[in-house]
Amino acid sequence: MRILLVQESDWLERGPHQQHHLIERLELRGHKVRVIDFEVLWRNKYSKGIVSKRMVYHTRGKVCKEARISVVRPSIVKVPLLDYMSITVSHGLEIRRQIAEFKPDVIIGLGIQNTFLAMLMARRCRIPFVYYLIDALHTLIPFKRLRFLGKFLEKNTLRRCDAVCVINEGLKRYAVEMGAHPRKVRVIRAGIDVERFNPSLDGCVMRENLGICKDDVVLFFMGWLYAFSGLREVAMELARVMDVQPNLKLLIVGEGDLYAELQKIKKDHGLRQLILAGWQPYDKIPEYIASADICLLPATNNEVMRSIVPIKMYEYMACAKPVISTRLSGIIKEFGHGNGVLYVDRPEEVVEKAVEVWRSAQELGERARHFVEKYDWRKITEEFEAVLMSLLDEKH
Repeated sequence: MRILLVQESDWLERGPHQQHHLIERLELRGHKVRVIDFEVLWRNKYSKGIVSKRMVYHTRGKVCKEARISVVRPSIVKVPLLDYMSITVSHGLEIRRQIAEFKPDVIIGLGIQNTFLAMLMARRCRIPFVYYLIDALHTLIPFKRLRFLGKFLEKNTLRRCDAVCVINEGLKRYAVEMGAHPRKVRVIRAGIDVERFNPSLDGCVMRENLGICKDDVVLFFMGWLYAFSGLREVAMELARVMDVQPNLKLLIVGEGDLYAELQKIKKDHGLRQLILAGWQPYDKIPEYIASADICLLPATNNEVMRSIVPIKMYEYMACAKPVISTRLSGIIKEFGHGNGVLYVDRPEEVVEKAVEVWRSAQELGERARHFVEKYDWRKITEEFEAVLMSLLDEKH
């Protein structure tokens, strides 16, 4: 099977996300894969000229090193707002080119603009098209005044695609409300590598390297540091109680919008309990999780976070770590109560909840591991492959 995937994020530098896990494993199962991506992080880099060059990368997998993925990056206009507008032209031409040259058996879309274009071309060429949702996409558009347009395109794609795959029940409800036919929506949950993320990992060396003492209680977060991640509030609350709870540490792995502000909080408050590890290779992530006592998802309850279940939740829980999360409807629907996930109403309440439950962290972590260990990536990949193959059978 020849698979063309289109997305509006950076395949090379962001993630690994759900699509990396699935696509790399599908490539190892013998399928031919090609990815069209978008250099969303171009603002952070220096480059000559306003218009970027079309690039083709042949890269190793992020999670499966044996996988070989071809990534095509169409040119864009490197001017804020115009970069997204230029997708319509450059990605449209690239999708047409890949249909002619690569001749995909199925096309998978994870974006908005290029995914709408891919859907139209797939229908015209009678190629099965799958919309894969891991977020409520239009809510992520950085230009708020354009979200109505993103919502319009997302709705039209959902109504006209051959299948919709979502990662949890909350997004299934969202997809149906946005116009997807209920019979076309399949829940393909996020998975875990049960060998890479497991309770037997020893985090003692990592704690020692980070200057964390044996008796310290470590709260942990990893991922992109969005402004709505709730980490600002958690850090400020930690600063408020640092004299009362000196053994409480907050370890953050990742970069993003909030990183500079967290550095400033650490400096202004003399908050040595805040450890900012920055971006780390994926291979090191299990060791970082193992060094923690309690993991966090303290995000603000907004329209971006309301329906999603980040893959980090499964990885936390697979390592037998309890998780403190804000009451996000998607998280509650997915994990319920009594499965190692504890809930607070606001990010400011995370520290108090951690102090309350840390003595029972081991027991809560065991419940978490028991809940997620059935979501092995091998099973998830087979399930997704079956969806794609069934579409091909219907076509023939």
